[in-house]
Amino acid sequence: MTIKVVRGNPTPEELAAALTVVRARAATTESEPSTTEPPRDAWSDPSRIATRRLPQPGPTAWGRTYWPS
Repeated sequence: MTIKVVRGNPTPEELAAALTVVRARAATTESEPSTTEPPRDAWSDPSRIATRRLPQPGPTAWGRTYWPS
């Protein structure tokens, strides 16, 4: 990791303090577990089995849901 001072002229103590904060932050970030979910497997994707549209609600919708077309 390379850090470059772009503006100003920090003293060695100021530079050491800034580097300590950056290193502590980097160590904390590395030790935290990842909260992102792994990508879903295609077999567990519910849209895989919903290949056709569901019937629209109506007075006879209950009968159309159980009979194959």
